[in-house]
Amino acid sequence: MNIGIAARISMLPAKTIRYYEDINLVIPDRLDNGYRDYADTHIHKLQFVRRSRNLGFSIDECRLLLSLYEDQHRTSAEVKEIASGKLAEINTKIEELVGLKETLSTLIDSCHGDERADCPILNDLAQDQL
Repeated sequence: MNIGIAARISMLPAKTIRYYEDINLVIPDRLDNGYRDYADTHIHKLQFVRRSRNLGFSIDECRLLLSLYEDQHRTSAEVKEIASGKLAEINTKIEELVGLKETLSTLIDSCHGDERADCPILNDLAQDQL
């Protein structure tokens, strides 16, 4: 199938699919005329990568997960370790975002939001805090 059909089925833009080919993540077959030819296995890999990316895995992590998926001698412990590491990263990001939310909420609450020039938000942003 051509890239347009592959894009529709995999729910990825054709540009993304071409990028994945450029970085040797998912490489389609080529017809005699040079056109890309995607088989069901390519679509499955594209869907695998899309789902992995949606879960926050990087391109390199997707490459590793794909290689593990295709490796009949892998252990599930290897995959679990990667997924657990990603979960730890996500939890760290959540903690950072909660802290940002609390700080910004405090700054907003401290601002009168009136016609006065004095603004606690700007004053706080201007402080040199390393």
